[in-house]
Amino acid sequence: MVLLVQLLLSSTIAHGSFVQTPEVITLWPKGAPGSEDRRNEPEVRPNNYSIKNIQNPSLTVFRPAAGKSNGVAIVIAPGGGFSSNVFGPEGEQPAAYFNKLGITAFVLKYRLSREPGSKVTVEVSAKEDGYRAMRMVRSKAAEYGVDPNKIGFIGFSAGGEVVSSVVFGDVPAIKAPDAIDGVSARPDFAMWIYTGPVAVPHQVSASMSNLPPAFLLCAFDDESHLRPTVDILNLYRESKVSAEMHVTSGGGHGFNLGNREKKLISVQTWPQRMTDWLIDLGFAKKD
Repeated sequence: MVLLVQLLLSSTIAHGSFVQTPEVITLWPKGAPGSEDRRNEPEVRPNNYSIKNIQNPSLTVFRPAAGKSNGVAIVIAPGGGFSSNVFGPEGEQPAAYFNKLGITAFVLKYRLSREPGSKVTVEVSAKEDGYRAMRMVRSKAAEYGVDPNKIGFIGFSAGGEVVSSVVFGDVPAIKAPDAIDGVSARPDFAMWIYTGPVAVPHQVSASMSNLPPAFLLCAFDDESHLRPTVDILNLYRESKVSAEMHVTSGGGHGFNLGNREKKLISVQTWPQRMTDWLIDLGFAKKD
C-alpha cells in the first residue's frame, strides 16, 4: 500500500493531475542509417538510471506545466561513454529542471558505438543522430509551441561530444533524405557539461562563422574533460563568438545536476549558473 501511494504521488504534479507517459518521437521511422535491420531490437535497462542497446534513436518529450511554456526548447544528450545512455540523471532530471524554466525538453537516445556488438562509430552515428534530433525538433516547433529560432542543445560528457558533432561538424551525407533532413540543425544556443574530446576541432575553420552562443562547465580535477572544454572556449574566442565557461574547484566527473556532490556548494548549485546565462540571453526569465 505504501509503495502504491508513493507511485501515485510521483505521478502527480503541483496542480494535482496525473502525468501521462512522455511522448516518444522516433528519429527515423524506417530505422537509422545503417541500423535499419536492428530498429526493432528492445532497449535494455541494466539499472534504474541508464539504457543500453539503443538501435532506434528517439526523443522523449517533456513539456512544462500547462501555461508555463516560454517557447524555448532544448535537446538533451545524456552521457554514458557511448556504452550506455544515462537517461535518468542526465536526461529526465535536467528535463524536469528545464520544464520549471518554461523550456520544453527533448531527451535524446542516440546509438551507442562503444557497447559490445555495436556496428556504428562515434564519428558517424553521433553526428547523424545529433543532426536529426535538432532537425526533428525544429520541424515540429509549431506542434509543441516552440519558437524555431529558440532551440538549444545540451550534452553531458559523451552527450557533449554529440553536441560537438553538430556544432562543429560538416553536414552528414544521407542516402535517402526526407523533408526533415532539409531543416536547419543549427542550435540557437549550445551547452557542454564536462564534455569529451570527440568532434572538437583543433583550429577554427570557415564553417565556424555561425557558431551559437555557448555555456561550458567542468571540474578542475576532471582533466581529461577539462582539456576539451578549454579547447572549445578557445575556438569560440578565436571565432569571436560569445561563450561563458565555469570551472569548479573540484567535483570530478559525472556530478549530473550537482546532486552527487556532498561537499562543494559550487558544484551542487551549478545549474543556477546555467540559468543565469539563459536569462542573460533571453531564453529564460528571472523569477
